[in-house]
Amino acid sequence: MSSNVKETVIQFGEGGFLRGFVDYFFHKLQEKGLYDGKIVVVQPIEKGMCQTLAEQNCEYNLFLRGIDNGQVVNEHTHVTSISRALNPYTQYDEYIALASNPDLRVLVSNTTEAGIEYVGTEKLTDMPPKAYPAKLCQFLYKRYQAGLKGLILLPCELIDDNGDNLKKCVLQYADLWELEDGFKNWIETENDFCSTLVDRIVTGYPRDEVEELTRQIGYEDKLIDTAEIFHLWVIGGHHEDELPFQKAGYNVVWTDDVHPYKKRKVRILNGGHTSMVLGAHLYGLTTVGECMQDETVSSFLKKCIFEEIIPTIGDTEDNRKFGAAVLERFSNPFIKHQLLSIALNSVSKFQVRVLPTILEYKEKFGKYPAGLTFSMAALISFYRTNKANDGEEIMKFMKDASVEEILKREDYWHADLSEMIPMVQEYYDLIQAKGMADAYKEVLAK
Repeated sequence: MSSNVKETVIQFGEGGFLRGFVDYFFHKLQEKGLYDGKIVVVQPIEKGMCQTLAEQNCEYNLFLRGIDNGQVVNEHTHVTSISRALNPYTQYDEYIALASNPDLRVLVSNTTEAGIEYVGTEKLTDMPPKAYPAKLCQFLYKRYQAGLKGLILLPCELIDDNGDNLKKCVLQYADLWELEDGFKNWIETENDFCSTLVDRIVTGYPRDEVEELTRQIGYEDKLIDTAEIFHLWVIGGHHEDELPFQKAGYNVVWTDDVHPYKKRKVRILNGGHTSMVLGAHLYGLTTVGECMQDETVSSFLKKCIFEEIIPTIGDTEDNRKFGAAVLERFSNPFIKHQLLSIALNSVSKFQVRVLPTILEYKEKFGKYPAGLTFSMAALISFYRTNKANDGEEIMKFMKDASVEEILKREDYWHADLSEMIPMVQEYYDLIQAKGMADAYKEVLAK
């Protein structure tokens, strides 16, 4: 690293998602002259890609492909926002020295959903501690001891209230290690642990097209990354003055409350996926792209999103725009999203993503929504096949139990679904008797 490089961001995580999302945004900020500072990437676990990054001078190529306002977009960026990549397990001294860097201002992380956890077996003297929050507590304590100001923390892990949970874990380590009250107070008052919601499908290293993309760039890049063009980053905080993502033209929302955005994404995007894929598989399709090209299945999805989900959560222009963007994203010709991979653990997904809308719709409109309720019958039918992929006990029960027995499993649904039994039974019988194609036609007619 040359001495004139200003390192302002530390990033725990070197995977395809952060490189196709956060690192791209910082690259664009620098390119537009809106930001002066580079990212230091830290490998959160012993095995990772920091060595490969270092061998490529921390540069890589990102291809963003998709449909934007009806137009196919294919954007290539040679990303240069990272200055160094460090493995704290082999470069501990270099890594911990970053804590004393006065230029450092932002911390980003994506250590998987399991990364934000309190283990409680680590020591302050570990080089480094095992769990990410333990590493972070140790790092921030060094910074506090150096008398420096705190950081803006932007965790991207896909758990609810990720900022609050990360802070809670850091404070648990401060208690475990019996660190002074002054440090705990500094954590609370000088650092902003922002909860965030990230939304972009990052498809990573393009194994099936790597030869063609290598020809395009003219040399080998072991870290080529691919993603859809759509992006949304909702951040629970207000730091546009330091991080002018909106000024740069990106879909970044600074807000006091991330929850409404999370609800919209889970209900429309994830709920749309979950309500569509199991029936579509039974209908004979294999990818989301095929679903969007099939008039029957795409009509069913539109019915679920625009006639049932959006009227339930709020029929606003923003929600309708988000719904339209979801249809474009599902139609992305560059992403081959397998239905059976989305179908993994569908019982718990349905409980979180679809069922709340069904119950709220009933409360709001006095009847159950036809499309989403039909998707429950499709789920039961799917679990009768050998294609279900879920916990062993769930698969065994779902395969053999009656519709009534399934809907009475409150431990599965976290609600009393007795009232739904007749309608789900009717749809289930329809699927069994007439097959998926005719069953779709009847539901679409309602």
